[in-house]
Amino acid sequence: MRRTAATVVVLLASMGILNAVVPSGMAAENGLASPMGVTIPKGYRDWQVVAPSQRDDTDEIRVILGNDIAMKAFRANTLPFPDGTILAKLAWKRVKSPEFPKTFIPGVAPRIEFMVKDSKKYPSTGGWGFGRFIDGKPADAKVHATCFPCHKANVRNHDFVFTRYAP
Repeated sequence: MRRTAATVVVLLASMGILNAVVPSGMAAENGLASPMGVTIPKGYRDWQVVAPSQRDDTDEIRVILGNDIAMKAFRANTLPFPDGTILAKLAWKRVKSPEFPKTFIPGVAPRIEFMVKDSKKYPSTGGWGFGRFIDGKPADAKVHATCFPCHKANVRNHDFVFTRYAP
């Protein structure tokens, strides 16, 4: 399965889609932060794949990436995740492949999202800070207010993280 997840990222990168998620020049140095203070981490596109996923209700294909701290925790099945863990969710609207109609491929990239584990900075949200960015700009506070309640309601017993490691 790990090869499959890595293959997805390689395929997306070769199609120019992985790098197209954040427009050129919209990296962490843009200084923009979510209402929780989360920024787009520099170099996140080089992180390893935790797992791919698909969400039918939003017609999205997703790839979850993790920094080195996240990957070590996933591989060791460590919960709670240690401070310093960062997860990136890259999402694309899924569209039917023109070459193979039974297959979906990435279309428009509506946003990228990040979860940053810092138990001292984010105690009221399970130790996690959230950042949702649309065209490199953070979504507003109202949008960010929806993140933790969903994670709390659905994945409280997995340190508020939906993604499971695809070895």
